Amino acid sequence: MGGGAATVLVLAWRNMWRNYRRTLIMLAAITVGVWAMIFMAAMMRGMTDQIVENTLNTLPGEVQLHHLDYRRDPSVVNRMPAPSDPLRAALEAPPAVAWAARVRVPAVLASERDSRGVVLLGIDPSAEAALGSLPYEIVAGRFLDSVDDRGVVLGASLARRLETELGKRVVLMSQDPDNDVADRGARVVGIYKARLEGAEDVFVYSGLTITQAMLGIGTDVSEIAVTAHDYRLMGEWYKAIAEVAGPGVEVLPWPQLDYFLDSMLRVQDGFSLVFMVVIFLALSFGLVNTLVMAVFERVREIGLMLALGMRPGLILAQVLVESVYLLSLGLLLGNAIAWLSIKPLESGIDISAVAQGLEMMAMGTTLYPALALQDMVMATVVVLGLGLLASLLPAWRAANLDPIRALSRN
Repeated sequence: MGGGAATVLVLAWRNMWRNYRRTLIMLAAITVGVWAMIFMAAMMRGMTDQIVENTLNTLPGEVQLHHLDYRRDPSVVNRMPAPSDPLRAALEAPPAVAWAARVRVPAVLASERDSRGVVLLGIDPSAEAALGSLPYEIVAGRFLDSVDDRGVVLGASLARRLETELGKRVVLMSQDPDNDVADRGARVVGIYKARLEGAEDVFVYSGLTITQAMLGIGTDVSEIAVTAHDYRLMGEWYKAIAEVAGPGVEVLPWPQLDYFLDSMLRVQDGFSLVFMVVIFLALSFGLVNTLVMAVFERVREIGLMLALGMRPGLILAQVLVESVYLLSLGLLLGNAIAWLSIKPLESGIDISAVAQGLEMMAMGTTLYPALALQDMVMATVVVLGLGLLASLLPAWRAANLDPIRALSRN
């Protein structure tokens, strides 16, 4: 049994290199195909990661806590108390690494020239910094110093629309819990640029306690955001927060907060698999042709082995092993080339020349390919699985040759 298996392995290796030109061409095709599978998967994964992370960084937190009715009506009426000590402990338990409580209400911002509807964010700057939610860049002035900072920070796009600038005074107006107008004057102390220009038109930053005093809500907040700095680490850890949050508080992970992003991740994984299958289906025709020609050229030899008593199963195994050798070499080279070509690009690819309009999808001007082990494993499974299926036909034909006809063939 062992001798027969060893013979099959040796014969398969020798036969694969009989026509080395054809073998090298097929090997190159498999290598390029594997490289293309992994390279495109890395590009797609990098694009998806960037979209998710940019979106979460706009209003961050892989987990968010709100009043039960806040998402239906994001007004100051639907607020919740500042976190209790047990809730604080849950918010700080691993894998969570940072959290921030904020006031987030619809408001109107008026300058000397114009007024706009905005979302007023009353924040703790140090907590938001740990959360990773500070604006991408301060282009003029400074960001808020503390929860008691009386200034406001506007987006560059909003400042242009309001025809205001650094140092100018503006008026913030919203509603208090009694539905009366709550307003205050403030000076523009900073102007920011966001990763997504749309965010610049919407979000206005103000000190947390100053905003709470303006609205007359004491220490209450609109939401609490929690992050583990990796949106894939969702698991079940948010449920521990829900257990101590209280009956009037809704605790939701980001897939339930943004169904579009969750669907995008699912589509990306499915599209990667389909892309790999399509590529290899094209390659499989070449693989089948290579093996069929190899069998055709060795008809007399196979017929002789069958006449001498070699079992058809060993003939079938020999052809399949040839296929495995070819596929394995292609996978090894394809994975190595993919790793070597993707790693240098992980620092970023400038796509500013073609990035116009991509910000609508939360894309930036730099793409960061993401090489993932699961994509390499998926490519390996697809290539080996479909490759062996494609090899069954020529292997079956070789194993079922009639020895007499094969030996009499010129």
